[in-house]
Amino acid sequence: MTVAELFCEREKTYLSKFAFLTSNTRGREKPCNKCPNRTDFQRDRDRIIHSKSFRRLMHKTQVFFFPEDEHYRTRMTHTLEVAQISRIIARALRLNEDLCEAAALGHDLGHTPFGHSGEKAMQKFYKETFAHYEQSIRVVEKLENDGEGLNLTWEVKDAILNHSGSNEASTLEGRIIKLADRIAYINHDIDDAIRAKILSIDDIPRDLINTLGRGHSERINNMVTSIITESMDKPYVKMSEEIGQATAELRSFLFDNVYHNRHVKAEEDKAIEMLGMLFEYYTKNPKELPYYCYKNTAEESVERCVCDFLSGMTDRYAVNLFRELYVPSKWRRTI
Repeated sequence: MTVAELFCEREKTYLSKFAFLTSNTRGREKPCNKCPNRTDFQRDRDRIIHSKSFRRLMHKTQVFFFPEDEHYRTRMTHTLEVAQISRIIARALRLNEDLCEAAALGHDLGHTPFGHSGEKAMQKFYKETFAHYEQSIRVVEKLENDGEGLNLTWEVKDAILNHSGSNEASTLEGRIIKLADRIAYINHDIDDAIRAKILSIDDIPRDLINTLGRGHSERINNMVTSIITESMDKPYVKMSEEIGQATAELRSFLFDNVYHNRHVKAEEDKAIEMLGMLFEYYTKNPKELPYYCYKNTAEESVERCVCDFLSGMTDRYAVNLFRELYVPSKWRRTI
């Protein structure tokens, strides 16, 4: 029996009856030989970590564009926090930790440069229904690995696709990702907003502080504990009604006071306009797309391929490319 097979047998003994067993996976779109040392979900985790799109997350905006303080979160640090929170919940509930980790690490691979501002740009210039979670699936199925994709398991892709909005994943592990994502960004965005002096802890409504906690760690712990307590040995994963309501109210508070804050959004229009000019340029000049995008124009629209190219960019790559295309070189050194 291989190490991977031993792991799968151990799952049958240890995990909850509501857990998704690795041995029950629907598998991959392209069949491949099993790894003797890693289960399918462990293998998915490794494929994601070693991908180019994962590495680019370190230079993609979470909330704040080009912060001078290096302690602000990026899309990479957000992803790592989601993975950490989801693993804690999965371990406590005896659900499949490997499935959670792989999905958490891959959930934002399709996110645009400049965070949700970039997503708005793609909705404006490419297609109104553009969504980063759908783009994440496109990344792992078609764009990564020089067009071969990562060939992930069905369950990991399902969790990635359904981690946002009203969508619901097919597994409890996938549903953990949605909760862990929200817990992570609510709390680290508060932390970053306080660092940026856009918010102070005393601005948060007192009733939410009393329910969820005053400090960063305290709030996360209370939210996670609520999920574990409410969901232990149950066929669902959710917060208690009190904590869930307070969390939803805190999220709404963030939208009103941070995400839509005029200081935070001061550069948003510039970012959207810049991406729009890049979109127009490459739509008119598709042969200048990198080969992995240009080759897809044989079977898909140029606009779709340009969207893929722009969505994969880091913030600084987009800015540098814009300068190269639109700022006269004689003047570029003085800017």
